[in-house]
Amino acid sequence: MTAATEMPPLTVVLAAPRGFCAGVDRAVQIVERLLASRSAPVYVRHEIVHNRFVVEGLEAKGAVFVEELDEVPDGAAVVFSAHGVPKSVPAEAKRRGLAAVDATCPLVSKVHMEAARRAAEGCQIILIGHAGHPEVVGTMGQVPPESLLLVETAADAEAVAPATPDALAYVTQTTLSVDETREIIAILKRRFPAIAGPKREDICFATTNRQAAVKAIAGSCDAVWVIGAPNSSNSRRLVEVAALAGCPDARLIQGPEEIDWASLGGVSRLGITAGASAPEVLVEAVLAALAARRTLAVEEARHATETLAFKLPIQVRNL
Repeated sequence: MTAATEMPPLTVVLAAPRGFCAGVDRAVQIVERLLASRSAPVYVRHEIVHNRFVVEGLEAKGAVFVEELDEVPDGAAVVFSAHGVPKSVPAEAKRRGLAAVDATCPLVSKVHMEAARRAAEGCQIILIGHAGHPEVVGTMGQVPPESLLLVETAADAEAVAPATPDALAYVTQTTLSVDETREIIAILKRRFPAIAGPKREDICFATTNRQAAVKAIAGSCDAVWVIGAPNSSNSRRLVEVAALAGCPDARLIQGPEEIDWASLGGVSRLGITAGASAPEVLVEAVLAALAARRTLAVEEARHATETLAFKLPIQVRNL
């Protein structure tokens, strides 16, 4: 390997905030506390968060990840992922006597309650989000199917045809592109002036902060790396935001093993951030890999400081 001192120096700009958000941190803590307090396995429905490094770490401690509840033995403990679940899932867990713990992010639960309230008022609901994403599946499962329409793009917003345009509301997935969602909402408000929205936007503060932080550094960097998983919505949005903000080479990597060293040939200023489900240890591992090949000057560009922490569910608070 070429010695670090023989390569051109590299300035690394760390976007802040980055990495774990309050909802992800809470969900991981829930599983870890249950694992520490029980001798029997703890089952988790779907990935607790969208990051294989996190999932594999919990598996090594004894967590068992399943796709559906029929894979969970009667009487076992099961955790619902941070993305939220349809109402039918906790109902089935209760019917079977499972010891269920809901790790849904409180900000996702807020969207669920908003959708249910608007449906109870007789509104048809437009959900802005990505089809098939677990969070969207969970939100759709809070209301009768006829009460909800899914809109993914600005083109969808121009074409959507609600049955009750004068009794209409919208909610959004929490991990969307802030700018793209703003455009979609503007179209809906133009087409349906009476449409009701949440008092506070549904895109969570962590998503907003991470996008603003990477947008602030993207134009001054030769490349931006977003550390996160391919199935992580918020991580993919960060790549898009960096590209739209002027970075000529924005890409997603899961960790140091995915570094394309050839792509760094002409890079003197590299921006790095991490999706909300990527732990800081992965950022540190990428920095260590870079330091083995390049002389690094690391600086942090902080957009905001996050201090919020969500309370753990009562079932695990004192474990």
